[in-house]
Amino acid sequence: MTDVNSSAALAAAPPRRGRARALLGISLGYFMVLLDMTVLSVAEPDLAASLHASMAGLQWAVTGYTVAFAALLLSAGAAADRFGAERLFRGGIVVFAGVSLLSAFAPVLWVLVVLRAVLGIAAAACVPASMAMIARLYPEPVARARAVAAWAATSGAAVAAGPIIGGALVGAAGWRSVFLVNVPLGLGVLVLIRGRVVACPRGARPIDWPAQLAAAAVLALGTDVLIAAGARAWGHVVASLAGLGVAGAVFRVLERRSLAPVLNRALLRAGRVRAVLLAAAAVNFALTGGLFVLPLLLQQERHLEPLRTGLAFLPLTLPFAANPLITGRIVARIGPRRPVLAGLGLLAAGGGVLAGAVFAGAGYPWIAAGLLMTGFGVSFALPALVAATVDAAPAGAAGAAGGLLNAVRQVGATLGVAVMGAAVTAGTGWALLLSAAVCAIAGPAFAAGYRNRPAG
Repeated sequence: MTDVNSSAALAAAPPRRGRARALLGISLGYFMVLLDMTVLSVAEPDLAASLHASMAGLQWAVTGYTVAFAALLLSAGAAADRFGAERLFRGGIVVFAGVSLLSAFAPVLWVLVVLRAVLGIAAAACVPASMAMIARLYPEPVARARAVAAWAATSGAAVAAGPIIGGALVGAAGWRSVFLVNVPLGLGVLVLIRGRVVACPRGARPIDWPAQLAAAAVLALGTDVLIAAGARAWGHVVASLAGLGVAGAVFRVLERRSLAPVLNRALLRAGRVRAVLLAAAAVNFALTGGLFVLPLLLQQERHLEPLRTGLAFLPLTLPFAANPLITGRIVARIGPRRPVLAGLGLLAAGGGVLAGAVFAGAGYPWIAAGLLMTGFGVSFALPALVAATVDAAPAGAAGAAGGLLNAVRQVGATLGVAVMGAAVTAGTGWALLLSAAVCAIAGPAFAAGYRNRPAG
């Protein structure tokens, strides 16, 4: 029977050439989504000058994307199953490319923030759907593993390319050009995934949209509290706290009554899963918060032009290109625990070196050393955390755990921009020191909550 099933799966698989083309399109779509998280960082000073944005405005221009992305990732997997993964993916790419074009012509900051939130919604539609499409394209386990590895490698390429592409575009044509690059990318994705080669069936999986909207409101209002506190707008803080309390209460009531809750309670009760989620949030806190505050340091305090700023990030981004492959081999040999701890340790050390360089007014070599530690820290921790998620998840819940991991990573990114952006008012060095402290605390917490499962 096994041989018959395997033969049927192989017969149902799309032609090899069509699969390779479709995988390239899916990977390019993932690249575009992740690129949008890093390419804007170098454009921050130019954007602030053009739209007369305050620090709080800049924070919302970044977190508008991550708030929507994080909140909707929790239900995007269910939506892919319900409506068909390739339909959701194609729709997400069309919206992403179209709204990117609109973002390039945003007349005022609040319009850009709204458009960035829509981009986050489109990104959330694409990421889980892309995994489902790969599983459909490659039913054979070995071929699927290779395809997923190729797809995941694009994340490192996006992080590495983002600041450099952003710096080149901003230097040549200003901040608006960083959004225009998504239009040809989106068209290329649609051409590559054309036809029925990526067709996926629809299902009947339920989605609790009221609870999902309440979760988004909780995350948005919590972010607003932090940003307003950083701006010392205390009346705004009180109003947002009140709204946060109401949204949190509504979310709890809806979750208790829901037949399709947004949060998987079984996962959250697992101590090993909680440890992984805490570490993942800390890693993205440091990475995205650093990408937010460092361009301000390099361009406004060190007076580097955008392209040189992008090149200055090479010590941070280059480890993403090769180190995840090395980390994968290490995890296969000794498990994910020690690589995660090494990554968090390097992130704490890198943040400390960067903070010391700022406080001492040291030259770029010291900044490069801190960036290099940070880059190796992230590229050690994130691949190991994916493996740790699969290892820690209860039986049959690996997919839900992966979705929760990605959502929590975006929550960490949102908090990094909000909290470190607020700390910049006291000085860039203090913001970077805060990042180091978060990772230094997360390391022992992860070590206490996570243990490798014994062999066999």
